[in-house]
Amino acid sequence: MASISSLLLPPNNLLYNPTKPLTLSAKLHSQTPKKTHFQNLSSFTSSPLILSPKRSQVLFAVAEETQVAQSSEAARRLYIGNIPRTVDNAELTRIVEEHGAVEKAEVMYDKYSGRSRRFAFVVMKTVEDANTAIEKLNGTEVGGREIKVNITEKPLSTVDFPLLQTEESQFVDSPHKVYVGNLAKTVTTDMLEKLFSEKGKVLGAKVSRVPGTSKSSGFGFVSFSSDEDVEASITSLNNTLLEGQRIRVNKA
Repeated sequence: MASISSLLLPPNNLLYNPTKPLTLSAKLHSQTPKKTHFQNLSSFTSSPLILSPKRSQVLFAVAEETQVAQSSEAARRLYIGNIPRTVDNAELTRIVEEHGAVEKAEVMYDKYSGRSRRFAFVVMKTVEDANTAIEKLNGTEVGGREIKVNITEKPLSTVDFPLLQTEESQFVDSPHKVYVGNLAKTVTTDMLEKLFSEKGKVLGAKVSRVPGTSKSSGFGFVSFSSDEDVEASITSLNNTLLEGQRIRVNKA
């Protein structure tokens, strides 16, 4: 029967003999541990992108100059509305430059008929020139028409585009057409069509918008099927009240 001490002690080949060094077999000794991906990470360092002070100043200066140039352009760009159809770029430049230096003047024309759309854009040399032009010209008469002069509005939001595109596409143009001026800002295309439908067969109606915005320009157009309807609408509706303002109706 084995003694208790023999059961507790490990076999002789597993005992550590301090007088005999522990050696590995040649096969095990020749194998070197393989590098893992984590060990390879030590060769990488997290170096943040650092710009030199000089380069940072250049980048910030370019961004600032771009922003100032854009805001300056917007502050110098005028919208001029309700101008006579006879006014072209040269005539408009002559009118405006009496109150400041003009950089560029452009009357907008209908791409189908080639007729003036009765509004234009003028870029002044300085913001001061733009403000002076607004002060001196807004509400004055040119060729018997009261013109509107102001700084161009902010761009349209994407929500406004579908509505305006629908209004524009639904308008039926005609040689029998009236201009409706002094419209209140609350007047819509539907209101304009309903009012004039009482005086003749309306083909189309639209409220003009300040270009690039959904804001009413304060005037619109209504087209009819005959010249008789045009005359009837002018006779009946010119100088009548619509949304609290007296409208002007004449041939377009």
